Amino acid sequence: MNPQKIMAEILAMQVIPRVNSELAEQLDLKPYHNSIGLVTLTIDDVGYVALDEATKKADVDVVYAKSFYAGSAHASGPLSGEVIGIIAGRSPDEIRSGLDAIRQKIQFDTYFEAILQNENHALFAHTVASCGTYLAELANVKIGTALAYLIAPPLEAVVGLDAALKAAEVELKVFFGPPSETNFGGGLVSGSQSSCQAAANAFREAIENLTRNPVV
Repeated sequence: MNPQKIMAEILAMQVIPRVNSELAEQLDLKPYHNSIGLVTLTIDDVGYVALDEATKKADVDVVYAKSFYAGSAHASGPLSGEVIGIIAGRSPDEIRSGLDAIRQKIQFDTYFEAILQNENHALFAHTVASCGTYLAELANVKIGTALAYLIAPPLEAVVGLDAALKAAEVELKVFFGPPSETNFGGGLVSGSQSSCQAAANAFREAIENLTRNPVV
């Protein structure tokens, strides 16, 4: 069955062609990071995957990425959403290329799924075929490693992760212990692309099964 997709919405994208030196210091920018790009959107984990994509499609680095507490439903303003990401590079052109990659990833490739067609109950079971510099550093793996990015509400995340790790030859690289800032949980697992896909499928199936019978 095709998943019912829950797409993220980009709320703001901005380019600072030449960043102020004091701000650059606070962001821990490298000497060659002359320009930065900023983005906010409504779903944080989609944003993190999209930020990683930018590092593969442009000569940019992710220098800041934070989820906001309690999620989009409790955002601090109409352009806040659930996450802010900042990329840095040598020139505004590189930043625009990175932001274009982020836009493409969010609009066409990366999404949450409604669990059993309920949009108020969602999971993220996304396979990253080849990670860029951002997710590679986060997961402590080599650039180009396949990852399964698995996120769900707290109890569902733990049950799903257990099923994912048992179903495929994958290794848990990062555990996002619930509750996260947005009251979810999950993890990043690594392995071959096919193993990561099998882990994502098992994660999804386990959560769907527990949703049908939540109290045993």
